[in-house]
Amino acid sequence: MNINNLLRKNIQNLKPYSSARDEYSGDAMVFLDANENPFNEPYNRYPDPLQKELKQKISVLKNIATDQIFLGNGSDEPIDLLIRAFCEPGIDNIVTINPTYGMYQVAA
Repeated sequence: MNINNLLRKNIQNLKPYSSARDEYSGDAMVFLDANENPFNEPYNRYPDPLQKELKQKISVLKNIATDQIFLGNGSDEPIDLLIRAFCEPGIDNIVTINPTYGMYQVAA
């Protein structure tokens, strides 16, 4: 079973996000066009949007491939993103059974 076959068609056609840091191959340490400050390292830099280092550490710890790891901000974001990616509004149904975490119903 290929999970990509379950994705909504409009999601399958999206181009993945790519940041300037991913696209640049030179020696730039500061991306002023991304509003990074050249002073006071390291809190003046944007974090890796793909969380590569964290996923690699989780991969080693849990003995799974990095492409099988999905990270989000708290519980709400992954629930919301999964429903948006796999469920067609007005077509698909989601069943929740109380008591449960309220975000399932909110996102549905």
